[in-house]
Amino acid sequence: MTEETPHPRPLLRRPRWTDLNGTWRFAFDDTDQGIAQRWFDSPDGVFDRTIEVPYPPESKLSGVADTSFHPVLWYERTFVAEIRADERLLLHFGAVDYRATVWVNGHKAGEHEGGHTPFTLDITEVVDLSTEWQTLVVRAEDEPTDTGQPRGKQTWNAEPSGIWYDRTSGIWQTVWLEPVPAVHIDQVVTGLAAADGAVDVEIVIDGVRDATGTVDVTLTLDGELHATCTVPVRSSQARCIVYARLFLPSLLNDHRPPILWTPESPTLFDVDVRLSTEAGTDEVTSYAGLREVSIADGAFRLNDRPYYLRMVLEQGFWPESHLAAPNDDALRREVELIKELGFTGVRIHQKVEDPRFLYWCDRLGLLVWGEMANAQMFSGEAADRFTREWLEVVDRDRGHPSVVTWVPLNESWGVPKIGTSARQQHYARGLYHLTKAIDPTRPVIANDGWEHTETDILGIHDYAPDGAGLRSRFGDADAVRRTLAGVGPAGRKLMLDHTNSQSNNGANGDGYSDVDGRPLVITEYGGLSYTPTSGQRWYGYRAVDSAEEFKRTFEDLTDALLQSPQVAGFCYTQLTDTMQERNGLLTEDREPKLPVEVIRDIVRRPSSAFPQELVDAHRRRAREAAEEGGPA
Repeated sequence: MTEETPHPRPLLRRPRWTDLNGTWRFAFDDTDQGIAQRWFDSPDGVFDRTIEVPYPPESKLSGVADTSFHPVLWYERTFVAEIRADERLLLHFGAVDYRATVWVNGHKAGEHEGGHTPFTLDITEVVDLSTEWQTLVVRAEDEPTDTGQPRGKQTWNAEPSGIWYDRTSGIWQTVWLEPVPAVHIDQVVTGLAAADGAVDVEIVIDGVRDATGTVDVTLTLDGELHATCTVPVRSSQARCIVYARLFLPSLLNDHRPPILWTPESPTLFDVDVRLSTEAGTDEVTSYAGLREVSIADGAFRLNDRPYYLRMVLEQGFWPESHLAAPNDDALRREVELIKELGFTGVRIHQKVEDPRFLYWCDRLGLLVWGEMANAQMFSGEAADRFTREWLEVVDRDRGHPSVVTWVPLNESWGVPKIGTSARQQHYARGLYHLTKAIDPTRPVIANDGWEHTETDILGIHDYAPDGAGLRSRFGDADAVRRTLAGVGPAGRKLMLDHTNSQSNNGANGDGYSDVDGRPLVITEYGGLSYTPTSGQRWYGYRAVDSAEEFKRTFEDLTDALLQSPQVAGFCYTQLTDTMQERNGLLTEDREPKLPVEVIRDIVRRPSSAFPQELVDAHRRRAREAAEEGGPA
């Protein structure tokens, strides 16, 4: 697969699409009178300013830069509808925070609730092909103080403070048009059935009612055909799912197949799908990284090999554009920086990242933990809102090979009484099982950090100020047992349920964590606050005063985890400074606070959780592959 600027939906691409980002007309509606006054009919004088989409109005790059409370926002622009008589015109929104209503030419086209997930509207019936220009109006409702809304780290106060940041309201990902055939492909998801040596492809087809035809799927690598198959299409419903299975005999080899996806060798196959019915044809391109993730014997396993997790916490926030990346290049550069620092994975924190970021993780090789933006209170309504949006997240991203773990809840946010409330415990368990029902191929952590109900990985947050504190809690098997059985480092009970959720094997006792075979991963630690120049250095979990002290403390903390035979991985807090949170390895402008090679040397040191011969074998394979120009 060739590298290129990614499509706004990288996993399903057609060559014909129109980017609607750019300058839109814009208005605040603080008294919420726009619907009654029919602003969707674009009356003169209403849209009294402009905004640069997709940047939120709170950000500098939007041209508005207003962080005060504005619960209702209106957008307007015109566009040209270029479709043939036998086509449908789809209007796509990457993300609008939080509740969106859309009109085209004064006609309501649809609505969507959920600030982090995409939605698509078929606007064919409301475009007027007798005139060149069509009018598009969007109303975005984002109540700043609603703590029952999934909001992540967006503050609900007038000013950001502590670990909370400026809000991101309204349109904050790409808006685009796409003409499609009346019967067309809506989704392509590729998975791996390694035991059978097969690649499974799920194809969702829309508009297919009473149509018959075929779907042809081909799998190529660097232009070489590896597998192909044809499956029939027949449905009485408007929407159907077709499953194709392509066999790759090389997946059954005893040695590690070089075609498998890893961070060290992120091999991506091109997947071409052609739908043929009596109504016509539709062709889309996608891609696939063939890999398996599992847990066993206290280890996270990638392609059936123990894989030590070296991750960093990623807020995905830029000072000039907030949750929206400033440009496409910034998303790629973020992934490159993480890899240059020595990390092999990233935990996206309280944000659902732009699919183009996941594309670069797939393309360049970076493991991703997908996490949902949480609410800050619990109620039946809050649970309903969260669950609906979370299922959209899982469905959107389950085709990305880089995504290896799902994390719906973090640190009991949105379930503040989970330690004592049976209702909130049932909710967390329900999220675990619902996620596994939609995607059984990945580990799930229902509530990362502490107060675990059901989980495949024991993710613990521990901001010990020095390595001695981490060693006292995780240095050996006895220390781990005491820690998990007691009150955790944040004063929260770590385990609410000792029932094993998905271990493949029982306790090992000879390395890794021996608690039900599940891996123990320190999913937040560090948080060192250091500013190379004088001035701000809050908020962090420990302040250091010099580059030397920063290096020494970072090294002490990280070595304490690497030297534990019980710890299967770590996630350092955090990649970048973010607003008043000054605890990044990089500044908010992505400048390293220590030489990159110094950070990388510490992060990449071998772990005592792995037998030395395994480490040596991995290094030898990587070295030989590099010399031969092949995958590791």
